[in-house]
Amino acid sequence: MRFSLLHLRTAALLGALAALPALSGAQAAASPDAVAPPAQGLAGQSPATPDPAIVPTDRLAEGWWAVRHKQIVAEAAAHPDTQLLLIGDSIINNYDKANPPNQNFQPIWNQYYAPRKALNLGFSGDTTANVLWRLDHGEVAGLHPKLAVLLIGTNNTFFGQTAEQTEEGIDAVIKDLEHRLPKTRILLMGLLPSALPSREVNFDVNDYLGSHYAGGEDPMVSYIDVSVVFYTYGQLDTSLFYDPTLSPPRPALHPNTVGQRLMASAIEPDVARLMGDIPVKPSSPATPPPQHP
Repeated sequence: MRFSLLHLRTAALLGALAALPALSGAQAAASPDAVAPPAQGLAGQSPATPDPAIVPTDRLAEGWWAVRHKQIVAEAAAHPDTQLLLIGDSIINNYDKANPPNQNFQPIWNQYYAPRKALNLGFSGDTTANVLWRLDHGEVAGLHPKLAVLLIGTNNTFFGQTAEQTEEGIDAVIKDLEHRLPKTRILLMGLLPSALPSREVNFDVNDYLGSHYAGGEDPMVSYIDVSVVFYTYGQLDTSLFYDPTLSPPRPALHPNTVGQRLMASAIEPDVARLMGDIPVKPSSPATPPPQHP
């Protein structure tokens, strides 16, 4: 499986997702799209300094983040029958958006995840350290889901952490999930492509994840890298990202409506297999996805 990952990287010139904060509505009003790298997240730590990627760290000073965390804890308590968790940063958080055409993600959520009693644990701008803090403060308390989809780590490298630190952070999140949810399967996603310099570090992160989780070493973890869906003829297809359409334009980072649907479709066979479901059929452009209350 490591060979196939490296082959994919060579054939498709894999990049790396840098999931910058990308909020809208009330959250956007409270939190800007760009956040300064936290001091504890920079590379160049002394040997005696703990890896910042594995030190649980909150962002409670950011009002929208504190509010969202409180809401997620309440939702988890109100829905103990939750069967699917999606855990991550802005790419997962984006499923709360419904801004056509480029940021219309709720129909995708409603098609693939809402019928499975899913809970969105995505927080824009989060690193592995922030996920560890959230897990430690009630976001999965009382839950017994069948599956957790995990996409995290690109803010680690964007904020200056090394591949090794980021890898340790992802390992720590997986171990934490396995401790809290021992019967829950984990679908670990490789970092998605982007146009940022940190993509070079993310190459190494994805190589590590593939070599450690794609071969069944951990029976509760499955690994998938869907980077290839964002490439056309070996080049990153920037038309699948909404950042270049912003004013001013930004480097391609966040999948747009089309890109997010491609990603959801790419992981769907594994999601269905791990949950024991029948796979959801992708929607054609002429057939709008079904809406669920």
